[in-house]
Amino acid sequence: MLIAINNQNPQMRLIRRAVEILRGGGIVIYPTDTVYGMGCDLFNKRGIERIYEIQRRDRKQPLSFICADLKDISRYARVSDDAYKIMKRLL
Repeated sequence: MLIAINNQNPQMRLIRRAVEILRGGGIVIYPTDTVYGMGCDLFNKRGIERIYEIQRRDRKQPLSFICADLKDISRYARVSDDAYKIMKRLL
């Protein structure tokens, strides 16, 4: 299913539908500065498996994820104070 959301004038109905798809284990494709990204609900195993399948990626290769901001990373990983300071300096 293709849902195109206009970033200049997003329709809430389409955003809600995209959220439903993500919660159901679906994936989204989105533009970045250089390429298109593929995303899913980080806590939905089905979505993660779909990304591995679509990319034909070895399950031993980790996936990257995007956080809203650097403070948000603590929800997903344990980060030492030193590592946090380095990330903050580089990002």
